[in-house]
Amino acid sequence: MLDLLVLGGGPAGYLAAERAGHAGLSVVLVEKRAVGGVCLNEGCIPSKTLLHSAKVFEYAAHGEKYGVTAEGVRLDPKAVIDRKNKVVRNLVAGVKSTLKSCHVTVREGQGTILGRAAGGAVRVQVGDEVLEAARLLVATGSEAVVPPIPGVKEGLASGHVLTNREILDLAEIPGSLVVVGGGVIGLEMASYFNSVGSKVTVVEMLDHIAGATDLEISALLQKNYARKGVEFRLGAKVTGVAPGTVSFEADGKAETIPADRVLLSIGRRPVTAGFGLETLGVLVERGRIVTDARGRTNAAGVWATGDVNGQWMLAHAAYRESEVAVSDMLGKKDRVRYAAVPSVIYTNPEVGAVGETEESCREKGIAYRKVVLPMNFSGRYMAENERGDGICKMLFDAAGQRVIGCHVLGSYASEIVMTAAILVETEMRVQDIRELVFPHPSVVEILREAVHQLD
Repeated sequence: MLDLLVLGGGPAGYLAAERAGHAGLSVVLVEKRAVGGVCLNEGCIPSKTLLHSAKVFEYAAHGEKYGVTAEGVRLDPKAVIDRKNKVVRNLVAGVKSTLKSCHVTVREGQGTILGRAAGGAVRVQVGDEVLEAARLLVATGSEAVVPPIPGVKEGLASGHVLTNREILDLAEIPGSLVVVGGGVIGLEMASYFNSVGSKVTVVEMLDHIAGATDLEISALLQKNYARKGVEFRLGAKVTGVAPGTVSFEADGKAETIPADRVLLSIGRRPVTAGFGLETLGVLVERGRIVTDARGRTNAAGVWATGDVNGQWMLAHAAYRESEVAVSDMLGKKDRVRYAAVPSVIYTNPEVGAVGETEESCREKGIAYRKVVLPMNFSGRYMAENERGDGICKMLFDAAGQRVIGCHVLGSYASEIVMTAAILVETEMRVQDIRELVFPHPSVVEILREAVHQLD
């Protein structure tokens, strides 16, 4: 009898297993593909490795703006992929080593829930082995949505159409790439392939890119992309994919554009079917497992964390959800607070966001005040960005006492947003923020400047 069985070895699953094992529980982690899940093997880490290579290439190729000239600069896509694979191998090895040090047993293969034993334990089959556990944590993650667009199925089979999994192993630079979907994944890959030489077109059904990102930020990001040569077809619906082309409708007109490759990135959906979840009577609504603030499902002794519960679909949110779930298993008071979960788009420039947007404030009827500053208020930003047009937008409550949202477009946004998240999470008073000492010169000083601009 195990104390805990974890289904899924992605960020939610492996962190839960680590925390539970470290606390002394007997734990088995079941993973059908690769420990580390989509994030480590086919998402977060591989994409950031590629994006960093593109950034280095851009600096080398366009260094004259900073007084540095190089000739014959080129990017070797195979070398980029090889380095990405090395980084992934090293990190996966690190996760496995940590699991081992926490006395977690890893079982490779498909885990299928068989229901409950007579005493109430959960029974799970992995290969020829049947395991029983007092507790089950479901962390089966998410999968790319593949829409029923004519030609997509055939394109996936031929390699003309790619998902996030295949494009991260593409060891060639296509002459033209059409990205279907202007969300985070689509934009990051559009950024990479545009930087390394592809003609990139983003086709998006909405009238803006970057989903729920603050609209002022998303418009400025689009402007930066367009300046680099990325084309956008907004308010457009893809109607068909054929070898070498993508067809879509926009403003009542049908268009066809060339596409050596097509990236499908219209979103992800929780994986809740195909492994026996129904045998436990776990409540699934709108394709996701329903959980409370402690990660509990409606079924006794069953928790669900990460993408499968459809809350945030971010690795760092999954980490926190799993920590809370294990705390709950151990009888410790804890809960997930989603109001200050930061999000990042790792393009060049980066986007960092936390808390409310102007749009969400209006939808919720929240009165707010705002300060919008050019990133050029930061001396270091100006030193490192020639003609940079980034901005920092901070939202405050109506009384101007608390930060309720922060949105940054510019270099180091992914790092700045953590400081902003702490301000939102702790509800620190503006007068106290003004007394903080920020390192100088640093780009994060933009937060200090914005707070001081508030009347």
